[in-house]
Amino acid sequence: MTQTSVDSDPTMILSKPALPPESPLPMPSQALSRFEASQRRAPLKRHSKPILSRLFVFGGGLALTGYGAYEMYGVVSVSSVTILQWVLVVLFTINFSWIALAFSSSVLGFGALLGKPKPQITPSSLKAKTALVMPVYNEAPSRIFAALQAMIEEVEKTGLLDHYDVFVLSDTTDPDIWVAEERTFLAMRQRLPHVNLYYRHRPKNIGRKSGNIEDFVTRWGGAYDHMLVLDADSVMTGHCITSLTAAMEADPDSGIIQSLPLVTNRNTLFARLQQFAARIYGPVIATGLAIWSGREGNYWGHNAIIRVKAFADHAGLPTLSGKPPFGGHILSHDFVEAALIRRAGWSVYMLPQLTGSYEESPPSLIDLSVRDRRWCQGNLQHLRVIGAKGLTWSTRQHFATGVMAYLASPFWLAQLLVGMVLVLQTYWVRPEYFTQQFSLFPAWPRFDAARALNLFELTMAILLAPKLFGLILSLIRTDERRACGGGFALIASTLIEVLISALVAPIMMVIQSGAVTQILLGRDTGWNPQRRDDGSIPVAFVIKRHRWHVVMGLVAGVTAYLISPSLFGWMSPTIVGLVLSVPLSAASSSLAFGLALKRMNLLLTPEEVSIPLVIERANALMKDYQQANFDAADGLEALWIDKALREAHIEMLPVVPRRHRGDIDSDRAIAEAKLADAEILSDAINWLRPKERSLVLNDRALIHLVTSLPQSRNESTSS
Repeated sequence: MTQTSVDSDPTMILSKPALPPESPLPMPSQALSRFEASQRRAPLKRHSKPILSRLFVFGGGLALTGYGAYEMYGVVSVSSVTILQWVLVVLFTINFSWIALAFSSSVLGFGALLGKPKPQITPSSLKAKTALVMPVYNEAPSRIFAALQAMIEEVEKTGLLDHYDVFVLSDTTDPDIWVAEERTFLAMRQRLPHVNLYYRHRPKNIGRKSGNIEDFVTRWGGAYDHMLVLDADSVMTGHCITSLTAAMEADPDSGIIQSLPLVTNRNTLFARLQQFAARIYGPVIATGLAIWSGREGNYWGHNAIIRVKAFADHAGLPTLSGKPPFGGHILSHDFVEAALIRRAGWSVYMLPQLTGSYEESPPSLIDLSVRDRRWCQGNLQHLRVIGAKGLTWSTRQHFATGVMAYLASPFWLAQLLVGMVLVLQTYWVRPEYFTQQFSLFPAWPRFDAARALNLFELTMAILLAPKLFGLILSLIRTDERRACGGGFALIASTLIEVLISALVAPIMMVIQSGAVTQILLGRDTGWNPQRRDDGSIPVAFVIKRHRWHVVMGLVAGVTAYLISPSLFGWMSPTIVGLVLSVPLSAASSSLAFGLALKRMNLLLTPEEVSIPLVIERANALMKDYQQANFDAADGLEALWIDKALREAHIEMLPVVPRRHRGDIDSDRAIAEAKLADAEILSDAINWLRPKERSLVLNDRALIHLVTSLPQSRNESTSS
């Protein structure tokens, strides 16, 4: 049972506290139903609103929607329009408005990106003190600390490291991961003794990620002007980190400045599809959004810098009345925090052309759907927030966009079902040729097939336009085109992404429709850690996850064909996607498929061809940390073996109030009884459940009981 010791010298480990002195900053909960205009601060500088851009985006989207609705009415109004046909028109209009707005926004972004990008210069000096904060929850410590060390080294190259303190804010509930975090933290401290690196573990993750950040603000926020919030998969260059800081220092009205994270470091087929799409199409969409949003933008929860005092004063989240999924803690906190800080008069905006901001994506379709379920609940919960008093019009639009991102799926599904019923009615239900009202002509439900085809082509053109804009930009930029494998490879990659996305879309439609239904029925999603590592999913699990999607596809296909071969042809993309959901999902998690396409120069991004140094360094450091075997070690055994680690762990535990007489924690009592019965260390390791292990690790007296146990029965007998 040999383990790698963090350090053989306990005095070195304990020479510097795990946390700095506290500098409290109050963060009161904000009211959603009350706000006076007098509470909004006046900006120190005059900032113009992007009125013309908003007129273009929303006026253009409205005009397109009006035209689409008119054409759809023309499709169904060959004869008198029935109630069901009116329902079809309404559903189509709702869905069409969603893609029309995205189209007009992408046109704006495409136009802006046609110009030559401005050169980016890394700041040479800073004035303020900034905290780099990384909230973590049951993540692999080797991954998160490797990324942090790579970022610290990057900032150090700029000569501005003295302006930053680094915090790992752990909400980890797995006791073994908790101990592994501490071991990796202490190891990293020895590597970087000159860096202000701190670690805090919360025994209870109250409020989840937003509560984690709030705990930091209320305990140490007073010591910092800004905090740059990271995610567990975030990696940022020193240029990006210092540029965000300099941008906030230069703009006294800024409350949150968001960077545009690009997806990198992915190898499975599904993740590389997302990586390619984010790199080629993402900047077009993000730039359009940034332009029309102006200083009333949004916040995505990570890779962004925040003015701490403004955040503390105005972004404290309320607890919504009622039970989850619509009540309780706010899940998608970032949108709401941006709304509240903007309501108070601070600016929120994005710098979409600032380079050096990276993140990772889910490795498979199933992993995406797990994360998407939580996001769906969080966005639908915003229906409780969108009407909050004092919010700007742009903020309400961001909320509406987030809600519609998930309601679009059930609307699309409903449109398909209504279309099927109408065709079924046309082919199988005998028409009432003459109604009770006098008419020279029969009332025969019909459709204008030619007009319907034209409308379908228009819809596809608007839907695919943002992808086309991104492709055009990549083709005309010589360096980018070459880095993506050349013009032919870039076009082929786009076609592959479009094809697979079209097949996956109906699967996600059904998944999201099911998620919306579950939420409306009152089912809470909870908060599970996200799987980030590349790796295949067992086929049996894939079949179990998608079996009903296959059944739905087969039933829809047979039904459509029996009704009409033309209806089958119209619905074939949806039918094929659902029927092939099992092989599509299995292939999506395949590392072999993703790497095979990479070898063929397909789905390449510039960051794959020329890997950013910070990503390369983070990957190398992760392998280095993994060799210490901290991630896979048993936490209790590690504390038993390593006295230095044990003393450091006890030193990092928070001070807890003394227990009142008669106040008995049943779980602690059970854990203590098990330790009293244990004869050797392995007894304790085998008998203690995860919750009891956490209690032991949080209790100095119980830790002493564990470490006093002998390793073997021979030692126990001899003693």
